[in-house]
Amino acid sequence: PIMASSFLGTLYNITDMAWIGLLGSKAVAGIGVGGMFIWLSQGFASMARMGGQVQVAQCVGRGDKEKAHGYAQAAVQLAAIMGILYAIIALIFTKQMIRFFKLEDPEAYAAAFAYTKIACGLIVFSFLSVTLTGIYTAQGDSKTPFYANLIGLATNMVLDPILILGPGPLPKLGAAGGAIATVTAQFIVMSIMILGIMKQKKENVLKGISLFAKIPAEYLSGICKIGIPTALQGMAYCVISMVLTRMVSAFGAEAIATQRVGGQIESVSWNTADGFATALNAFIAQNYGAGEMGRVKKGYRASQWTVGIWGLFITVMFVCVPRPIANIFFHEPKAIVTAIDYLIIVGFSEAFLCIETTTVGALSGLGKTNLCSVISIIFTGARIPLAMILGNTSLGLNGIWWALSLTSIVKGVLFVIVFQWVTRTKNRWLPDGNKYRMSERNRQRLWVFGIPVGGRVRAFAT
Repeated sequence: PIMASSFLGTLYNITDMAWIGLLGSKAVAGIGVGGMFIWLSQGFASMARMGGQVQVAQCVGRGDKEKAHGYAQAAVQLAAIMGILYAIIALIFTKQMIRFFKLEDPEAYAAAFAYTKIACGLIVFSFLSVTLTGIYTAQGDSKTPFYANLIGLATNMVLDPILILGPGPLPKLGAAGGAIATVTAQFIVMSIMILGIMKQKKENVLKGISLFAKIPAEYLSGICKIGIPTALQGMAYCVISMVLTRMVSAFGAEAIATQRVGGQIESVSWNTADGFATALNAFIAQNYGAGEMGRVKKGYRASQWTVGIWGLFITVMFVCVPRPIANIFFHEPKAIVTAIDYLIIVGFSEAFLCIETTTVGALSGLGKTNLCSVISIIFTGARIPLAMILGNTSLGLNGIWWALSLTSIVKGVLFVIVFQWVTRTKNRWLPDGNKYRMSERNRQRLWVFGIPVGGRVRAFAT
């Protein structure tokens, strides 16, 4: 269900781009710029989502329901506050934000302005949706977010052609229509998950939460400890992409449109991998909290085989049949040629991208968000100098695409090595404050040597 929910997110993006593509590459370029600020907002949202999800899952694994509820409430409150603050800042500085990309075409600028104003102005629905999804997942309920996203997707697919193209007597809203459709769908997804909390008879850590209660320092610091590195990673990734987009803009509106649409087409692979990463994150966090390191390793291997095969399939599609894919989203010959080059070049890295995404989810479940952030920021940041070097060769624009592909390959390999190292060096006792839970097998070993022990001991080695 989690993977399916992420795939629905992919369909969100592809549906928007397919309809907006009918307006021309300039409109797509404008929305691509606006989409950058939506992407940046997800970095902030990931702090509450990842911090809350990991902490709640580990508490559930330990059987500490009271703390699980406290972390859930703090995460939702933090998401609401940050969503509102981001919206206020975006509404005040919309023009300055768009000017960063130096859009010279009036049509592209108008599309970027309209899309950013609406989508960022109501971004709080997205913040709450992703955070609620994380908390639902942490306690093992992935079906409710799936059904919510399914209904949201259906709404988006119906509203897109109506609001963007304005059939019959209806007004043609263009980029603004796409933003309204997306925001409406996000509101519906959020509302369905809130109704689920109210109507579910089974125990739910989200029951009884209040947005206006004071956030205890213990829960806020626990969420920030896990969530801030993830947020920094997401924001840094977006800022790096903004710099690359500014470099791409020198090659024209078609190049910006290709980068934007290409990223959405790629979401077929990375969004699916992100679904596995979310599931694996909750699975590993719960088992880590319960002391089951063997299940942690088995779950990771199973997920990597699955996403690796999926990534190879996407590679074959992008490299072997790029033209039919490009023709869905572009209708000008120059834009189609640019998109074909993009798909072939980034296609070689899709399997590595899937593996990287899933491994980041696994390491985050172990609480290693700091390590993930450092590796991601360093090697994603390497795209800028690499793109400058390759872009100034005979490769031109394709040099920038190769910078994206090569760094993804390196990160995919490196993250697998890091995960193997982390799990080998992990001891068998798992943190619960300053105490550690001992496995039954090791407890019996110590008992044989005449050392009586309880369920928890202060120990680091057998």
